[in-house]
Order: sequence, then C-alpha cells, then structure tokens
Amino acid sequence: MTGPQPTPEGDHRGFLREWLNDPLAVASVAPSSPSLARLMVAEIGPETGHVVELGPGTGVFTRALLARGVPEEKLILIERAPAFAAMLRVRFPKARVVLGGAEALRRHIADGPEPGAVVSGLPFLAFPASLQLRILCAAFSCLAPRDWEKGRGIFVQFTYGHFPPARTAVAERAGLTATCIGRTVRNLPPASVYRYERSTG
Repeated sequence: MTGPQPTPEGDHRGFLREWLNDPLAVASVAPSSPSLARLMVAEIGPETGHVVELGPGTGVFTRALLARGVPEEKLILIERAPAFAAMLRVRFPKARVVLGGAEALRRHIADGPEPGAVVSGLPFLAFPASLQLRILCAAFSCLAPRDWEKGRGIFVQFTYGHFPPARTAVAERAGLTATCIGRTVRNLPPASVYRYERSTG
C-alpha cells in the first residue's frame, strides 16, 4: 500500500489552488489523465532502475510508474510546491520526496544512485529557453547511458502543442534528439509525449 488513496475531487481542488497560487509553475487546473500517464511511462519498467519524476503534483504519473512495476523505493520525486510535496510523502512513503526545483536535479540526487530515466510533469512550454536548457542539462548530467531494452537514458516530457516541448535550439545545444512517442485525446487538453535522448550523430 502507498498510503491514503486520492480522490479525484480533492486532487482537482489541489491543482486549482496551486494554479491560482502560481499559474506558470503549474500551468494546469487539473491533474493529467490516466491515459496520458500510461503513455508517459510506456517505455519504463522495473529494469530501468531508479526513476526521477519532476513536478509529480498529486502523483498521477507516480502511480503509473508503480503500475509498470517500478519499485516505490526507487522513485525520486522532485516537487517545488510544498503542499504537493507533503501530499506525496503521505501517498508514497517509500519514495524519496525532495522539495526543490528541477534545475537543481544534480544537487538533489548527488548522494544517490544514477537514475535510469526522468519523467517530467513540468509545464515546459511556459518556461523560458534558459530554464529549459538548465533542466535538460541537469537531467542528462545524471542519467545513465541509453539502453533501449531497459528504458534507460531517457527524459520523457508531455506537451499540449504539436511541436516538441523544448525549443529546437535548446535541444540542439544540449545535444539531444526529440522523438514523439504518442498522443492522447483523452486528456484536457489533448497532449503529446516526447522522449529526449542523447544524440548519436
């Protein structure tokens, strides 16, 4: 068990409250749908090893990772909103919950194991290019090498647009390649999911 089970009504109220407090940081008035969550974690499993989640909010993607077989104790949840962080500690007591910003990822996990993957629930489209670059560089400075069969060495990010969430110039400067791995209309609004990995060329 992972603590008290959430209620949709409570989660929606929590998201609306955090959105009102900081709309650019949350960028949504409701949690992501189960359909989007399944797509976000489709390439990740127990063989991935430790998984970092950026901006987990109420834990929609976290529950999807657990459903994929990732052990709760191998989850590192980095959340900047104190209310969400407190909620996550109750819901996922075996996970490591860090209160802080995603751009400081390397510092947050400096004393821990090398993560196999990063799953991001951050509102990337709302971020300036400089912040996008800092987050991606921080993630890939920590990530394990790419292993196709184990879902390792990847950064997964959703977007509400029809283009990759990180600006093209940002991805190129970070030495990354973006691949769309799916789209779901069963989310409000509809969303696409992209995988970022180190460029091989």
